[in-house]
Amino acid sequence: MYWVLIVDDDTSNLITAGHILSDHNMRVTALKSGKALLDYVKTNKPDLILLDIRMPEMDGFETLKRLKAQMTPEDEVPVIFLTGNEKPEMETEGLKLGAVDFIRKPFVPEVLAMRVKNNIELVRLERNLSAEVERRTKEYETLSLHVVQTVAEAIDAKDTYTNGHSGRVAEYAKEIAGRYGYDEKHQDEIYIMGLLHDVGKIGVPDAVINKPGRLSEKEFERMKAHPVVGANILKKIREMPKLSIGARFHHERYDGTGYPEGLKGEDIPEEARIIAVADAYDAMTSFRSYRSALSQSIVRYEIENGKGTQFDPVFADIMLKMIDEDTGYNMREG
Repeated sequence: MYWVLIVDDDTSNLITAGHILSDHNMRVTALKSGKALLDYVKTNKPDLILLDIRMPEMDGFETLKRLKAQMTPEDEVPVIFLTGNEKPEMETEGLKLGAVDFIRKPFVPEVLAMRVKNNIELVRLERNLSAEVERRTKEYETLSLHVVQTVAEAIDAKDTYTNGHSGRVAEYAKEIAGRYGYDEKHQDEIYIMGLLHDVGKIGVPDAVINKPGRLSEKEFERMKAHPVVGANILKKIREMPKLSIGARFHHERYDGTGYPEGLKGEDIPEEARIIAVADAYDAMTSFRSYRSALSQSIVRYEIENGKGTQFDPVFADIMLKMIDEDTGYNMREG
């Protein structure tokens, strides 16, 4: 049975959320302030915390900061913010602080229950990955490639219109890295980074990922959060401290107009610059809900045109050489 701790100064919200989760066979504990939460978790460890943002004395953001400072990484409990505020910047701030999700008030019962359940299961998967890593003795080799591939496949399965995206990005990134001069060990590291670069999409609603038309501003902000979410998931795997790099920075652009941090040029980690080219290439050569795979000539043009703006010119040139060698256009989905 999952154990959920709800923190909200509004008694009606506590009662409503408590009834919903109890009806879904979850154990629920209710508290009315951030201070009460900080005291309670000193001797108790629920599976997940639902934390209201607007509370007197100490708001949710400040509470989460103190909670993070109070707990070790191994003891951290995932936090979902409760909010009636529709501003995207509040979600961005909360995710930067380490929240795993946001849930709107008033509650939609099935949405609340599914979000809580999915996030608890995701954290358990993450901890299982970490435990697997700690159980073995050799750096990145301790991370079971089979487990990583399974996670990558689960992420790709959220998108009805793509098949094997993460695996192809990993292969392209490894090839680019090898041609650039990475040794075999470093190539294997970037391969695993590529496999898990989209892990944060596990927290993006399927309806947003599979929407056939243009995303609304709010939906796009939700999608843009996935690099931070992915990095928060992966950074706890201490045996591979660089693993989160690909997840966090693969949507940064060489000219500084990317996200989530707007890094520019060589301020973007090198592995992320490689994965960015590989990711864009596979996006263009794969089927999408709104179009078929692009022709090889158009893909080549887009990579060439993106040199120095979207892509690091060095890694874009390596990708262009790979395209030119692929005379049968076999390097694509299917």
